[in-house]
Amino acid sequence: MFGITASSRLRPSPFYEATLAEGVTAFTTYNHMLMPTGFGQPQAEYWRLINGVSQWDVAVERQVQLQGPDAAKLAQILCTRDLSQCAVGQGKYVALCNHDGVLINDPILLKLDDDRYWLSIADSNIWFWARAIAAERGLRVTVSEPDVSPLAVQGPQAENVVASIFGDWVRGLKYFWFRNTEIAGIPVAVARSGWSKQGGFELYLMDGSKGTQLWNIVREAGKPWGIGPGNPNACERIETGLLSYGGDTDGSTNPFEVRMGKYVDLDIPDDVIGIQALRRIRREGVQRQQLGVLIDGDQPLEPGFHWHAIHHRGAKVGDLTNCVWSYRLQRNIGFGLVAIDCAAGDRVEVHRHGQPLPASLCALPFL
Repeated sequence: MFGITASSRLRPSPFYEATLAEGVTAFTTYNHMLMPTGFGQPQAEYWRLINGVSQWDVAVERQVQLQGPDAAKLAQILCTRDLSQCAVGQGKYVALCNHDGVLINDPILLKLDDDRYWLSIADSNIWFWARAIAAERGLRVTVSEPDVSPLAVQGPQAENVVASIFGDWVRGLKYFWFRNTEIAGIPVAVARSGWSKQGGFELYLMDGSKGTQLWNIVREAGKPWGIGPGNPNACERIETGLLSYGGDTDGSTNPFEVRMGKYVDLDIPDDVIGIQALRRIRREGVQRQQLGVLIDGDQPLEPGFHWHAIHHRGAKVGDLTNCVWSYRLQRNIGFGLVAIDCAAGDRVEVHRHGQPLPASLCALPFL
């Protein structure tokens, strides 16, 4: 056992005290914050997400706010997806790339008004990037991090729980759309979104002093449906093919390599960062692809901290970027970032801790 030293560099979530009361047993760091990663019952937490409803502290999904007359222009410069038809109240999954077309984040963009946007980011310092680009381009926009912290409600019963709190109007929300509202005087934006494929919502808390109060409102409302604490679940996200930026990507990964091509619009303006490089990559051909890896054997492997080499016919063809024991498939599975000439069905070896493990490549998602 070891502890975490308190530091002003490591910020607590508004839901931190509530997760302690729930019996959180593990955290990871993400966007300079602590994110709960377990409550001591991994199988129960998994099946609660699959069959019922789970609530998660995902305040680490920080918001980068773009506000001002040129907010829409900056949003488009940063995003390699066409935003011209994005409506107020709509969110879009987007790829942010550097000038070489390398993926540097995969946030949800939310349009709050014609002159105000949020980028709900994965784990990297996009606040600095957006502010630097705005200054370099001379744009009339303020880039900031507002007091906004998401609380996720995920699982097949999530809609019933959220509707019981806010009303049946939430049932009509389209995926990635959102609406501002409040509960017990607490301002929130309710979005149909979340990092699972089991359905659900994210409640964007807009007053960090009300974190425990909002957590307890959701907890009480969810009791009829057996709600309990959880976190973005590694097993569920790998089974269902969800990308983890920074976990499944490296310093040269472009969106086409990790199944994000449908979120890249190559005909957007030339001043969008990375778009010219992405056109070139598409024209010349992508060199890697993301496939599933089914590892032989019927015993769970220990989670790893590193990528592991994948070999085919005696030569390295890529890397295993994650690995988890699938409760539904009853085998070890993961994602492979492998050469473009590899194919589903190929027999490969995963070289893990000096041991070659026989495996097969397959299409994603697994389920």
